[in-house]
Amino acid sequence: MVFTQTAIPQSSTGQSSTGQSSTGQSSTGLSSTGGPPAAADLPAAIAALKQQKKAVILAHYYQDNGIQDIADVIGDSLELARKAATTDAEVIVFCGVHFMAETAKILNPGKTVLLPDLEAGCSLADSCPADAFAAFRAMHPDHYVISYINCSAAVKAQSDLICTSSNAVQLVQQLPPDQPILFAPDANLGRWVARQSGRPLTLWPGSCIVHESFSEEALLRLKQEHPDAEVIAHPECQQHLLDLADFIGSTSRLLKRAETSAAPGFIVLTEPGILHQMRQRVPHKPFFEVPGADGCSCNACPYMRLNSLEKLWSCLQHGQPALDLDEDLRRRALVPIERMLALSA
Repeated sequence: MVFTQTAIPQSSTGQSSTGQSSTGQSSTGLSSTGGPPAAADLPAAIAALKQQKKAVILAHYYQDNGIQDIADVIGDSLELARKAATTDAEVIVFCGVHFMAETAKILNPGKTVLLPDLEAGCSLADSCPADAFAAFRAMHPDHYVISYINCSAAVKAQSDLICTSSNAVQLVQQLPPDQPILFAPDANLGRWVARQSGRPLTLWPGSCIVHESFSEEALLRLKQEHPDAEVIAHPECQQHLLDLADFIGSTSRLLKRAETSAAPGFIVLTEPGILHQMRQRVPHKPFFEVPGADGCSCNACPYMRLNSLEKLWSCLQHGQPALDLDEDLRRRALVPIERMLALSA
């Protein structure tokens, strides 16, 4: 993957030749000194820039509350991939991590795709280097390769099918029963998919630092303090935590569960960014996040948290950093993504 510094086109806004309003700021929030607007003015400035640049803002559920509140679409990886595949916006700003923005670029080679912070990576994607994965695949030449969307474009290009936590079980069940399957890169998710589908899977040994960090002791304490609360967990969590859960599902399914369950409250085993949506949609019920093993807040993804409203404004204002992919790599990575979208329709 290559990040370029290509500016996105400027369109007419109907302002004066200076682009300044009578208050000394442009409608896009650029201050008289050329810097970003004040924090309180950022949402309005971003909205103006979004209209000017003909942009759409896609945000994952794990983003900060302020970004979720101004996004055009909030979703999990499958929902965001579907939106990226169908948007008519000229510019896609992806508030998430780099594999998500890569996926949007794979699906939209002719559009500008921006990522507010280049350092917003993914520990799970990093756990599966493309060259090592190629060697692993070579050890299992008869296997059909299903890769979780949380991987690089170079790994996607080596895959037969991409999946998300929302559709992984469904996709595995569609394959012939005698077909050996290699699943990468998340081993925790792979073990859960194997149990749910009844299919043996050969697993790449990757994991997410967030879903590996939850404290079993803290979870048990929360269960004791809130015995009527329902424990809902993402399948990327370790098995001993999933064994304590009442409901297991993708981020979007956890949100739906919170909306539909009769439970009086919820203990949530996934990245706490989702709690913002849960509390907005179910304001009359309490939601409890599970701390890390050392009592820390390491259950918050440090990569997701690199994005901010100021960086979102900056990338729209300057049209950078923008993603660019080698065309051959993009085409090869596109095939398993389109196969997933077709099979998940």
